[in-house]
Amino acid sequence: MIDLTVWKNHVAGLELRPLFVTVSGAHLYGFESPDSDVDLRGCHLLPLREVVGLKRPNETTEIAGVHAGVEVDLVSHDAAKYFQLLAKNNGYVLEQIFSPLVVTGQELLDRLRPIAARCITRFHYFHYRGFIGTQRKLLAKEEPKRAKSLLYAYRVLLTGIHLLRSGQVEANLRRLNERFQLPYIDELIAAKTGGERIGIPALDWALHDGELTRLEQQLESAFDSSPLGEQRDLTALNELLIELRLGRGEHY
Repeated sequence: MIDLTVWKNHVAGLELRPLFVTVSGAHLYGFESPDSDVDLRGCHLLPLREVVGLKRPNETTEIAGVHAGVEVDLVSHDAAKYFQLLAKNNGYVLEQIFSPLVVTGQELLDRLRPIAARCITRFHYFHYRGFIGTQRKLLAKEEPKRAKSLLYAYRVLLTGIHLLRSGQVEANLRRLNERFQLPYIDELIAAKTGGERIGIPALDWALHDGELTRLEQQLESAFDSSPLGEQRDLTALNELLIELRLGRGEHY
């Protein structure tokens, strides 16, 4: 279980003053190992002077290091870039906004989440389709196959299917599997969180290859029959950005 207070104190000690930061990666997905690093993802606001001139500012800040004996990686985008990614069906950003592991910025997230929910469309399919395509290529090259790689593949497929069917964002594989009831997920999580000590004999690649193919077909079907619309609430997203830029959101 991640101690959010530790990471709240870490973020508070940085020069960056984010609008919000949440936890992503293996801790969000529900299969972190004792040696897992901590992936922090957030959104910040560049000074107005930096965004109104001709020179394009650096919109992304990356801070990596070690805190409390744990490797930590923080990536934060300026609000304009972050909101643009949200408007382009970026599943990573969507999952960060709805992450239940909030380090800082709950008040702004309470305002952003309803807007983000109105930016969920059936076209998020393309994010998850692309992600699983990349993961499949990695798995094809990997020998021996690792539980970690399989878990990332299953996680993205189940998240995508669930999103397209329900419009709800759920990135935690353990909670997703309460719905999908895949019998091998718990064993894979145990192998990964135990440092892959179970080893390749326990990973039946023929089984998992077939299961991934079946779930990819479910992703396709979920896209075809999705009740989700195709429009995003860009007006509300734009208004929130303007409010933040002009300083009326300073209390965040």
